[in-house]
Amino acid sequence: MSLQEITLTLNGETVTKPAEPRTHLADFLREDHLLTGTHLGCEQGVCGACTLYVDGRPVRSCITFAAACDGAEVRSIEGFEADPLMARLRASFTKHHGLQCGYCTPGMLATAYDIVRRLPDADETRIRAELSGNICRCTGYAGIVEAIRDVLANDPPQAALQPLTRKRRAATDNSSILATAVPADEPAADLPLLDVTALADGVELTREIVLAAPAGKVWSVLSDIPAVVACIPGASLDGPVEDDIVRGRCVVALGPMRASFAGSARIKLDAAAQTGTVAGSGRDRLSRSSLDGVLNFALKAEGETASRLSLAMRYRLKGPLAQFGRPALVAEIADRILADVAANIAARASGQAAPAQPQALNGLALLVAALKRLLRLG
Repeated sequence: MSLQEITLTLNGETVTKPAEPRTHLADFLREDHLLTGTHLGCEQGVCGACTLYVDGRPVRSCITFAAACDGAEVRSIEGFEADPLMARLRASFTKHHGLQCGYCTPGMLATAYDIVRRLPDADETRIRAELSGNICRCTGYAGIVEAIRDVLANDPPQAALQPLTRKRRAATDNSSILATAVPADEPAADLPLLDVTALADGVELTREIVLAAPAGKVWSVLSDIPAVVACIPGASLDGPVEDDIVRGRCVVALGPMRASFAGSARIKLDAAAQTGTVAGSGRDRLSRSSLDGVLNFALKAEGETASRLSLAMRYRLKGPLAQFGRPALVAEIADRILADVAANIAARASGQAAPAQPQALNGLALLVAALKRLLRLG
């Protein structure tokens, strides 16, 4: 496999080294730069031990390709040695016995750093929710939570409370591997529109949902694409619909981690039959995961005050995030998402207040709930 030159700013210094396209960032740091403070646990993006910062946001370095970080600013745990906030956190972890074996500690500190900077008013419940993406097998988490609460309650340095800057960057001539990469804070680039025949091997999912609103009023919402997007947690448009083409993104949060799928879709509506088709593709830049799918839907009246929406979807998820795409889990998660979306659409169709701008879809909470239900059914 050919090597690719990767240049990035690593803990404040510019470094360049060759790496295979399949090399993940954690190995690139540990093996090529001897920065062994980044620990590897599950190597599936689940345990959080390898958490570090890329362009000012926490990422799982075990599922982030080093090549995807070409031109980025990377900060590992070693890069926080002189940081005043991290010094406070280290001291607080020691004071409250927030570490035992220490294996999870670098990732825990990285996540704690993000919590303090992003959520200065976080209470214990919110801290625990934010830590849910980091696994500790020793402490029981109580000391870690208390350590973070202590820092938040005792005037952390004001500079530390300023949001981390996120550097904008574009693919360079030597980063062809990023041809479809889209930074999370920039408009979505056009992706090649999906060839439906390419999904012959995709996973199928069918669902029916009942909406508490007449079919005519529901269709008026479904035919208004910006209104539908506003009903989907984590979804947003990057511009108006043009020639049946829509461009946008959907942000999925896994604890403190965020995957931003940006891309394009073609939408076809048949107002007379009240049916439609959506075919689209999305990419997450850092994990280099991709999602392609086709959704067919049909709306029918259920009496005068209700309607039924039939959905048939075929999708394919590739890349590191594909581990969360098992059909049984997707079906459970889809049910929870559709319940919220249906309630929002029905509210709009009934003339009620529009839902607030959706936050990022909490994939971790959905995943945990789905796993619990599947275990109960088993």
